[in-house]
Amino acid sequence: MTITVDDAGSGDLLFGVVIGAYRDETKEFTYDIVDVKFFQPELFKKKEYLSQTSKIVSQLLNKLELKPEEEVHICQGYIFDQAVEELRKVYGDERIRRIKVVGEPQRLIEIAYLDEVRNLGYEPLPERDEKRAKNFFHMMRWLKEKPQMLQYAKTGWPRLARYRMFNPDQKTSKKIKYTAVCADCKNECSVPFKPAKDRPVYCRACWAKRKPAR
Repeated sequence: MTITVDDAGSGDLLFGVVIGAYRDETKEFTYDIVDVKFFQPELFKKKEYLSQTSKIVSQLLNKLELKPEEEVHICQGYIFDQAVEELRKVYGDERIRRIKVVGEPQRLIEIAYLDEVRNLGYEPLPERDEKRAKNFFHMMRWLKEKPQMLQYAKTGWPRLARYRMFNPDQKTSKKIKYTAVCADCKNECSVPFKPAKDRPVYCRACWAKRKPAR
């Protein structure tokens, strides 16, 4: 007999990660969630999602009442590394195997994740598995339209720093302005650069007159 453990949502911008366990012979299925807070800056930097995943895997195996003769097949994903290490200490190397999860356990865990994000009001793309990049930007556009839902985003990913909506410091910072006198109209104006003594500065209106037509 075998229990298969897999995850869904670890590569998705929205929500936490669903961890599921499926007993092949009896079709029993159960799951729990690594809360999205573990993928937000403070906890993500400490990689606490690894210990939380390990804790959940143990709870799911207890819930299914893992039998002495059963093997546990666990997804190869990095999120399970600590869980596998700790399970092998308890059950031995021969009973804990890393595999590529396919078939029914993968399908059920994916469905569980999609149900959770739909509960947020988000409707996933039908082709999300085939077009991961498109899926990411689809979720990001949804968050942009609903900024109050940012609390459900995995904002701890370093790659998100390039996007203004995930960078509050960049979002609230003000550009430095410098005061100068327009060389044409002689009125005082503000410019986003430090004026040089040997170069004329123009206000927005005078610059628009001088700028060549495109």
